[in-house]
Amino acid sequence: MFRESFRLIRLPFSGKRNVYYQFRKITGFLPGKLNLYELATTHKSACISLQDGTSIDNERLEYLGDAILNAIIADYLYIHFPGSDEGFLTQLRSKIVKRKELNRLAYLLGISQLIITNINQRQEKINILGNALEAIIGAIYLDKGYYRAKKFVISKILVKHLDLERLARKESDFKSRIIEWAQKNKKEITFQSQETNDEGRDTLFISRVVLEDQELGSGTGYSKKDAEQRAAEEALEKITS
Repeated sequence: MFRESFRLIRLPFSGKRNVYYQFRKITGFLPGKLNLYELATTHKSACISLQDGTSIDNERLEYLGDAILNAIIADYLYIHFPGSDEGFLTQLRSKIVKRKELNRLAYLLGISQLIITNINQRQEKINILGNALEAIIGAIYLDKGYYRAKKFVISKILVKHLDLERLARKESDFKSRIIEWAQKNKKEITFQSQETNDEGRDTLFISRVVLEDQELGSGTGYSKKDAEQRAAEEALEKITS
């Protein structure tokens, strides 16, 4: 039903020859179904009305692209870091797909030039970028299939714009980083951990990072070390954002 209606849409910049080449520059190939990519860069503030009165924007493509992006990155990290545990891989993937990082990657790819929105505030426009990147990945998947979407994510994002080895080293010791921050700023940081059960099966640790009686972050893990690292990561996000 969606695809049948979709063929009837004419987006604001449909028909412009250079649009194909703008998307080609971003993706590395010519789009087969240009309207999918145009829809991927259309924010809900500038939604499109179909002939039946239905309004559409890039949110469905964003949902699809988010799932595909996470799957591709999980697969890539699993192969790239064969000796790493689940906690490390999860933390590293989370760092890559967080909104701030996706906004940065989308800007580097040149997606900001293609965004259609009626929002005027600069900060809100910036936050739209990461959503559009996920939506474009969804468009690539529908247009060209999973293999081409995977190739785009690996070649245009992971290899070209991310230093995974550096990011992995940075991610591996949040606890040391926040302790170093506390010492530098003459603050008192403490870690409070306790054991609990994961639905009666395994021992689960819950850790909290406390700054002068105020909780900065919390985390869980199947080892005290993992729980403390996740709590420290959350705390660092708060003090550095």
